[in-house]
Amino acid sequence: MTGGADESGGADESSSSAEASSSGESGGAGQRGANARATAGWRVLAAALVAVVVAVVVAEAVSAPRSGRPGGTGVLSAAGFVAAERRRLDEESERVRADREALGTAPSSAPSEPAPARSPAPVEDQPEPSVTVPAPVPVTAPPAPVDPLLRRADLAAQVGLTAVRGPAVTVELDDAPRESRGGPLPAGVPSPGPNDLVVHQQDVQAVVNALWSGGAEAMAIMGQRVTPRTAVRCVGNTLLLEDQVYSPPFRISAIGDPGALRNVLDTDPGVALYRDYVAAYGLGYRVTSEADLVLPAYTGGSLTTGP
Repeated sequence: MTGGADESGGADESSSSAEASSSGESGGAGQRGANARATAGWRVLAAALVAVVVAVVVAEAVSAPRSGRPGGTGVLSAAGFVAAERRRLDEESERVRADREALGTAPSSAPSEPAPARSPAPVEDQPEPSVTVPAPVPVTAPPAPVDPLLRRADLAAQVGLTAVRGPAVTVELDDAPRESRGGPLPAGVPSPGPNDLVVHQQDVQAVVNALWSGGAEAMAIMGQRVTPRTAVRCVGNTLLLEDQVYSPPFRISAIGDPGALRNVLDTDPGVALYRDYVAAYGLGYRVTSEADLVLPAYTGGSLTTGP
């Protein structure tokens, strides 16, 4: 019996322990639930508080703080700092803009237009610059084409292949006359030798060269037309010309301006020397002008081959 009672007592103790344990677990679970709910509540409250603070800061940044708002001293201080910083930035921007405008470099949103051109200030009593107009250059007409036949005829006349006529001058050179030889001489003039009393080749050449330089267009010696091949040679007191021998007086005729031809005869040094002998020893020298003289064409051999 005793043993049964003990068993019964043990069962009761076990039952009591189980109930106590169950009661303890139930109490612990309830406590944990309460703690969890409290933690969640604080989190919600903290989130709400953060949202309120953010909203207040944004509102204060947009608008000025109003007096009488309860609490929020730290929030007002933050909003005041933001407002003060914004005012400082605005003042800095205005100062920079003023400096740029003072330097003439202020930016403009409108497209820049070119500045109007400034006209120079009028200058009183300023003389107008003189303009030199170049003289017109005379326009020379091109030479007219030359007829080949006329050109050939002109060349033929120049070389003596055709007869020519016109005003002319004739010069006559002669030896000293025999009757005057041995007569009295001018004072200071030495007695002449035989060569001083006759016309030489150099005397004829001096007259021919002078007439060409005076503008002679055509020439003849002793009636023989002078050509580019003509050579004047004297043998003793005779003249050898185109294989013919001539005795003095020697006649040289030239067509051209008589006045110009006479003038050159008076000034040519070679002719002047011959006139000195004329004055000293009586050599012959005579110049005549003719209004119209005909000079014959050359009748000798070919002008393109040698003599």
